[in-house]
Amino acid sequence: MSDLSAPEFPEWPQFGDEERTGLIRALEQGQWWRVGGNEVDTFEAEFAAYHGSSHALAVTNGTHALEVALEVLGVGPGTEVIVPAFTFISSSLAAQRLGAVAVPVDVDLDTYCVDPDAVAAAITDRTRVVMPVHMAGQFADMDALDKITSDAGVALLQDAAHAHGAQWQGKRVGELGSVAAFSFQNGKLMTAGEGGAVLFPDEESYEKAFLVHSCGRPRTDRDYLHRTTGSNYRMNEFSAAVLRAQLSRLDGQIAVREQRWPLLASLLAEIPGVVPQGRDPRGDRNPHYMAMFRIPGITSERRRVVVDELIARGIPAFVAFRAIYRCDGFWLAGAPDETVEQIAERCPNVEQIHADCVWLHHRTLLGTEEQMHQIAAVLADVLAG
Repeated sequence: MSDLSAPEFPEWPQFGDEERTGLIRALEQGQWWRVGGNEVDTFEAEFAAYHGSSHALAVTNGTHALEVALEVLGVGPGTEVIVPAFTFISSSLAAQRLGAVAVPVDVDLDTYCVDPDAVAAAITDRTRVVMPVHMAGQFADMDALDKITSDAGVALLQDAAHAHGAQWQGKRVGELGSVAAFSFQNGKLMTAGEGGAVLFPDEESYEKAFLVHSCGRPRTDRDYLHRTTGSNYRMNEFSAAVLRAQLSRLDGQIAVREQRWPLLASLLAEIPGVVPQGRDPRGDRNPHYMAMFRIPGITSERRRVVVDELIARGIPAFVAFRAIYRCDGFWLAGAPDETVEQIAERCPNVEQIHADCVWLHHRTLLGTEEQMHQIAAVLADVLAG
């Protein structure tokens, strides 16, 4: 093995005078929470408009965004939410925190997004929501999922934590007619350290969500009415000010990543044993939250060594998400009436992906074309070692 390494990639998060100006603006307005301030309201309007939606609600984080959305959609004890088994565990925990059962289903082996046939097979009379995850910015098959959920009379909730600015057949996330939840956690495509948002296609759902996210209290309440259950999921003014600046630079970053990924994917595909994540061409704008690839047949121990070596050589690499049903936390909440192995048997693609997938931080795709070649060269060298 050589001492080949990659030069430094752009740092993340990225920030500049826009964020500084926003923070000072929020500081000097004299109101640091959304009631009385202007930053959260303005950010919601800007974020909704950017994604083609009529309403956006800013909240404390992406997990809470899912919880608020699920509660508005009628999820609670005795109900079920269908989720991909390959995802960050917030997708299932949000349902389980509401007392619902998260039902994991298989994903497509090429895109890593939920398999519509598996979704259709899992729907029961207790299903309230189907929650596709747009994995790494790649849209799930929204055409098929929309038909399945419409025919079954259940709601569709897009987990768009990876999909800021994504498009499906020219339509933005908010133009697809379903609720969508986003995350602004530190590693996400735009960030304030933490934060989240929910897009709603109608005012009624938005107003219900506003009550849920503000302890059940109406916007102009002066009498502590608390008209519904809920919690305090309100975003603060400083986070919103930062996110307004982050949103302003998102288009430029997506454009760079869309240029870099085809090159990197082609280079990775030339390495024996490496299979890059595929792309459904209907997802015609992919913001590329992660650069993902599989190494079929690799052992878990060897994969860890490969990731550690990539990190040591300057490439921010990670093992992929663990299948949610193979996490202890999944079983400590409400879980399906199945064993781990029973779920694994009906999720053969997830079993492969969670065992052999590696991903690179999206800041690598903000690097130069030369750095894409260097990533592939380093990976080839590590695998040959």
